[in-house]
Amino acid sequence: MATVRKFLERTLRGTNLEIFKFGLYLSFPIGYMYYFGTNLENRFAVPGFWPTQDQSHKIPYDKDEIRAEIERHRERLRQTRQSDQNQGQGQSQSQSQESQQQ
Repeated sequence: MATVRKFLERTLRGTNLEIFKFGLYLSFPIGYMYYFGTNLENRFAVPGFWPTQDQSHKIPYDKDEIRAEIERHRERLRQTRQSDQNQGQGQSQSQSQESQQQ
């Protein structure tokens, strides 16, 4: 025990003592958090957050699948354009009727 005490008294002076204390100051809270830490993975994990393979988009690889996908997008675009035109015509007709009434 006396040899350990002499060794510590000889080596832990000045700067070495400060470095040793700094290491203890850092390692104690980290060790405490590691030993008693909360289980954050189970506390904050949201089950079912990521979509399953069936719910996610599937990328077409064959030419036929690509053509079908392009046609599906074109048809959807046609429908949105047609509905926008119908709404625009309905608004212009209502505006013309309002102007005629005044």
